[in-house]
Amino acid sequence: MIYEIAVLPVHKDKTEEFRQAFEDVAPLLTRAQGYRGHVLAQGIETPEAFNLIVQWRSLEDHTPGFEASDDHEEFMRGLQEYFSEEPTVYHLEGGAFAASDHENGDAAG
Repeated sequence: MIYEIAVLPVHKDKTEEFRQAFEDVAPLLTRAQGYRGHVLAQGIETPEAFNLIVQWRSLEDHTPGFEASDDHEEFMRGLQEYFSEEPTVYHLEGGAFAASDHENGDAAG
């Protein structure tokens, strides 16, 4: 499993519009070959910083797969005007999230 992490810097006065624009273009992402799920998370201390985390079956499904597609071009075109600078993208390899004892209610305290 591959995780794409995209750090998306958005103009401070455009965060709500960005959320709506993302919802509008999200179907282009979700129909990509190898797509396994995503989360769009907004920063707490820096609300103009969003992180898009996409789970892919393989790195090839994202790069060159989705990134070389017309859907990716349209996806980016729908978001580009909201970026205050170029997004940063990197990849992680790993499995599923593990639950801690605390999350399971087993922690003392």
